[in-house]
Amino acid sequence: MTRFPPRAHPAHLDESALRLGLAAFAAADLGLAVFMAVAPHAFYRAIGPFGARNDHYVRDVATSYAAVGVALALAIGRPSWRVPALAVSAIQFGLHSLNHLLDIGGAHPAWVGYLDFFSLIASTAMLGWLWRISAIAGQAKQEPPVPRPHPTSQRSLT
Repeated sequence: MTRFPPRAHPAHLDESALRLGLAAFAAADLGLAVFMAVAPHAFYRAIGPFGARNDHYVRDVATSYAAVGVALALAIGRPSWRVPALAVSAIQFGLHSLNHLLDIGGAHPAWVGYLDFFSLIASTAMLGWLWRISAIAGQAKQEPPVPRPHPTSQRSLT
């Protein structure tokens, strides 16, 4: 079993950072989902100007963002949901980043393609970090405490 090195900072900082990260990504995903569903043309013009516009597909993608956003929001209060929700979100962002890398020059204006890619890859890294600290926190809760020798067992019998 892999052991992680002890943390140099208190566990409550990990918990607060984790909850803040979950809330931030949940809010961002749900905000994007609403924006995409309610105003697909405005979303296309502002954020997704790649290829031909298709409002139906923009709303389809909104449903995925909404589902992941709800899972992340629920994971704030349900620690057992954190690792799976963060894993799915990190994988989705990683694949989304790859798609944007492949089409990096296809946005109009072109700088939007680069901004999209770099913001997605930064988000992927942040989600990966949240996923890791969530896994470490979960592992720490599952591991039985290391038995300490009883003080009387250390006495010499001579």
